[in-house]
Amino acid sequence: MDRRSLLQRAGIAGVLASGIAPAVHAQAAVRWRLASSFPKSLDTIFGSAEVMSRTVRELSGGKFEISVHAGGELMPPFGVVDALQNGTIEMAQTAPYYFTGKDAIFAFGCAVPFGLTARQMDSWMEHGNGRKLMDAFYAKYNIKSFSAGNTGTQMGGWFRKEIKSVADLKGLKMRLGGGLFGEAMARLGVVAQNMPAGEVYQALEKGTLDATEFVGPYDDEKLGFNKVAPYYAYPGWWEGGAELEFFVNTKALAALSAENKAILEAATNVAARDMTAKYDAVNPLALKRLVAAKTKLMPFSKELMDAGFKASMEVFAEHEAKSPEFKKIHQDMRAFQRDQILWTRFSEYRFDSYMTSVKI
Repeated sequence: MDRRSLLQRAGIAGVLASGIAPAVHAQAAVRWRLASSFPKSLDTIFGSAEVMSRTVRELSGGKFEISVHAGGELMPPFGVVDALQNGTIEMAQTAPYYFTGKDAIFAFGCAVPFGLTARQMDSWMEHGNGRKLMDAFYAKYNIKSFSAGNTGTQMGGWFRKEIKSVADLKGLKMRLGGGLFGEAMARLGVVAQNMPAGEVYQALEKGTLDATEFVGPYDDEKLGFNKVAPYYAYPGWWEGGAELEFFVNTKALAALSAENKAILEAATNVAARDMTAKYDAVNPLALKRLVAAKTKLMPFSKELMDAGFKASMEVFAEHEAKSPEFKKIHQDMRAFQRDQILWTRFSEYRFDSYMTSVKI
């Protein structure tokens, strides 16, 4: 009698009693590659990809593994979207606003001037229309998105000279990470330049850059910007809460089993929460160290921020006039933001304002 007939006639109890074990069709191992836009030295941002990869491996018992590669290892840091679109890699970790040269809409997946805070961005993405709208846009590039974490409100960058007014920005060569704030800053006279974080220190040291923005105290200290630009401005009004994203090739995602899809989504959630929490834990201590090392904190004046707001709104209006899709996403985000600001007036803002006025 053949094996199949035995299974059909005897049933599982009979087979077990006979000592013949049924064949087990184990799920095939899955091996993906993730290309990051960030260097390994940034254990906050790049570390998010490592946390995600480790969680995937552990939840799958090693059956699903994602190797993580720093910016420049598999491809240039800004080459990840092309690689995903072409199916060269299965996954990437990046800041979507790096790709506004392709389409300005990419910025809404990360941060826009005078945009959402970290909590507001998370809320808009997961419980508003944000993720749905952005994934509909990303589909043109064969991409599905998942949050990789949020930096929180960023600092306003490092300057080789003191900035007291809008006039001081005229002709300033500044590295800006990408996105619509580069266009807004250009209206204020800044010569915006986009380059990977790892190239900025040398450019500042040589004087080919006058200023740079990146993230905040912890990352900026690691990159050594305080050694070549003594003035540290705040706040980064162009990044009220910058979301980093895991981008996944849609074909690769569709090929996953339901179990592995659930594992991937769970792992990205773990990594996103870890990144944001880590930034909040390490930034205050890093800021203390920077100030102790003679960094000069420099608040942006209200005049400058008002000018930035006006320039930013002009940029948004121009893009809305050219792109109905841009307008739809922008208007949805602003409507969500208005409700968030209303609620914050009665919760976080009032509480935080009081706590900053007392000694604890």
